[in-house]
Amino acid sequence: MNYLEQFKNINTFIFDVDGVLTNGKLIILESGKLLRQMNTRDGYALRKAVDEGYKVAIITGGRSEGVVKRLQGLGVTDIYIGAHDKVATFHAFTEKYKINPATTLYMGDDMPDYEVMHLVGMRTCPADAANEIRELSEYVSPIKGGEGCVRDVVEKVLTLQDKWHNHLKTPLPWNR
Repeated sequence: MNYLEQFKNINTFIFDVDGVLTNGKLIILESGKLLRQMNTRDGYALRKAVDEGYKVAIITGGRSEGVVKRLQGLGVTDIYIGAHDKVATFHAFTEKYKINPATTLYMGDDMPDYEVMHLVGMRTCPADAANEIRELSEYVSPIKGGEGCVRDVVEKVLTLQDKWHNHLKTPLPWNR
């Protein structure tokens, strides 16, 4: 089955943060605070997925309250920070909602994501993911982490399920 067919079956998204929703770089202030940067188009896609009724979860080893606030503002309610055992966190999330792992898309970028990626129906990663993660993934976004790779996979899934442009009152130019 090719990745487009797999995208048609997805009803749940799980994303890592650093290297996926961010570019993986940290700005370290003298106070010791860490700053990350997120892409607003990724944010739009997350909000759209939530609004369309998809389950969206974040599983990250990081502990940034700023990241939590941003994601909550987008409507994401299942945010697991400080998750160093991503497999156990994944099982807790899927059991909580009775989610079928086969209908779940996971996007990760580095070795902490490796084991949990074996448990999902659709393994994806950004263009600049670690080699091991790219080799494991069924779909490698052409877009780097923090630059719209989340938007890329969410848009593909929702488009294939006729849920991406369904809110527009005016048809797009190529659909007229």
